[in-house]
Amino acid sequence: MMMRTTRALAITAAALAIAPIAASAHAGEKEVRRQDSFGGSCVKCELSGRNLTGARIVGANFSGAAMVGAILRDAKLHASVFTGADLSRADLSDSSMTGANFSGANLTRAKARSSHANGVVFGSANMTRVDMSDSEATGAIFQKAIMTGAILRAMTIRGGMFGGADLSDAVLTDTQASGAVFERANLKGASFRSAELKGASFSKADARGASFTDADLTGATLAYGQFARASFRAADLRAANLMHAEFDGADFRDADLSQTMLAGADLSAARGLTQDQVDEACADSRTRLPPGLAARTCHGVRFIFKSDPKAITRFVPAVPQPPAPPAPPAGLR
Repeated sequence: MMMRTTRALAITAAALAIAPIAASAHAGEKEVRRQDSFGGSCVKCELSGRNLTGARIVGANFSGAAMVGAILRDAKLHASVFTGADLSRADLSDSSMTGANFSGANLTRAKARSSHANGVVFGSANMTRVDMSDSEATGAIFQKAIMTGAILRAMTIRGGMFGGADLSDAVLTDTQASGAVFERANLKGASFRSAELKGASFSKADARGASFTDADLTGATLAYGQFARASFRAADLRAANLMHAEFDGADFRDADLSQTMLAGADLSAARGLTQDQVDEACADSRTRLPPGLAARTCHGVRFIFKSDPKAITRFVPAVPQPPAPPAPPAGLR
């Protein structure tokens, strides 16, 4: 009984909070006072084109709401639900949406520059050409999101989840995405130029034609991925895992391949590779290299293979020999 009463009060509060919006719409005035606060439930509300600058929408449910072109600059959207909502062409610049849920929402051409989206769920959302430049989205979930042509320049998305997402032609230049997961993602033509991608996973990703020029891919996993015509010019691939990946026409000029795992990788048509680079890497008899280059095994590293042929292998540095004991003092000899 208490829960039903609380819910009824929350819904009533939401209705009262939204009422001024409807009234101002009839009066031809769309602007909402900067400090207005909204809560409760407003499922499938019509808020398209409304000016909600600075609004506080905390713990509210706006599932399926129509917010096309809405202005949400500097708004607080903490822990609110916008699943299935239409926020196409909305302006969320400088907003804070920590813990919000935008699963299945339409954010086509939305602006969310300099926003805070840590831990936000964007799973399966349509984020075509969204602009999230200079935003922070550490630990955010973008799995299976449509992000074709998205602008994620200079974002901080460490630990972000992009599994199965479509990031074709997306711009992630100067992005900090250490530990991010791009497994099975569509990264065709995407730009990761000068991005920080330490420990990131691109396992089984399709990154044909993508640019990783000057990117830091230290310890990253590219195993079983497709990287035809991708650029790794001057990229840092130290200790990265490229095993069984395909690099037809990929450019490795000036890339650092120190202790990079090349076992089973197809580099036969790669460009810019030198014998010195290959000597620094960890290849094996299954590695395919351009004509004139010879595969060398990596000293001080042992391979760990799993019984599942599709499982990604990893490498562990060999344990160094213990130092010799010091010689006894001269007087004790």
